[in-house]
Amino acid sequence: MIGVEGSEDGELRKRQDSGENTPTNPAQYCGSIDGQMNERQEEIASALPAELDALPRLGGFRLRGMQMTRLETFIDAAFAFAITMLVIAAQQIPDDIETLLAAFKNVPAFVASVLVLGIFWRGHWLWSRRYGLEDGISIFISWAMIVTILIYMYPLKAIFSSMWFLLSSGRVGHTLGAHSASQVRSLFTVFALGFTAIALEVVLLNLRAWQLRKPLRLNAREKLITLYEVTGWSVPVGVGIISLVLALTLPREQIQWSGWVYFSMVILVPLHSAYRRRGMEQKEEGRSKT
Repeated sequence: MIGVEGSEDGELRKRQDSGENTPTNPAQYCGSIDGQMNERQEEIASALPAELDALPRLGGFRLRGMQMTRLETFIDAAFAFAITMLVIAAQQIPDDIETLLAAFKNVPAFVASVLVLGIFWRGHWLWSRRYGLEDGISIFISWAMIVTILIYMYPLKAIFSSMWFLLSSGRVGHTLGAHSASQVRSLFTVFALGFTAIALEVVLLNLRAWQLRKPLRLNAREKLITLYEVTGWSVPVGVGIISLVLALTLPREQIQWSGWVYFSMVILVPLHSAYRRRGMEQKEEGRSKT
C-alpha cells in the first residue's frame, strides 16, 4: 500500500509540474470550486433516508436531524454553562437570611436572562432538528454563536438587573451605579452587538439550509418555512441594529431608549407570525386549487 501511495504521489507531482489538470484560468478555478461544492452536496444528500416522508414531522416540516449530533451536544453544553454562570448566587452560597433575601433580588434578572438565552437556544435546536446539518460552514457559524453567547451573558444580566431596579423602584435587581456616560454607552453598545450577532448567526444558519435546499430535498412547504425563518430572525437583527445606533448617538439622559427599543419585538414578532400564517394559508389554497 505504501508503494502504491508513493507512485500516486509521484504521478500527481508530474502532472502538477507539467501543468496537467491544474487550473490555469479563472474559469477552471471556478469549475474546481463548483466540483467541490457538488461533492459536499452529494455527501449531505447521501446521509438522508430514501423515504423522507417517513420521518417525524413538526409543524409539517420533516425532521432530518432527530439524532443529536456532536455539534448540537456542544451547543447545549455551552448554553447550560452560560445559564450556570448567570445563577442568582454565583459568588457564594447564602449562609444567613439577609444574604439569602439579597440573593433573591437577582431572581427577575436571572429569569429574564434565561428566557432570552432560551429563545436563541430554541432557534438553534429547531434548525438542528429540521435540517440535521453538520458541515463546515454550519459548524463555523455554530462555534461563532457559542463564543458570542459566552461574551454576551454578563451584559445581558447587567441590563436586565438595571431594568428591574428601575421598574421596581429599587426593590429587585441592581443599579448600574454612578458610571460615566461613556461607560453606560459602552454597556448598551456591547449588549446591542451581542444581541444582533446571535440573531444574525441564527439567520445565517437558516440561509445555509436554504442554500442546501436541493440536497436536503426540501419540499415547497419546507422551503417556505425556511424563508420565513430567515425573515423572522431578521426582526431581532433589525431591532438590535436600531438599538446599537441609539446607544451610539443618544445623549446620556436618553440612552435607556437603546434598551427599551427591544420591547418593540412584543409587537413585531406576532405581526410577523400572523403574516407567516397568512402566507402559508394562501400557498396551501393555491396548491389545492391547482
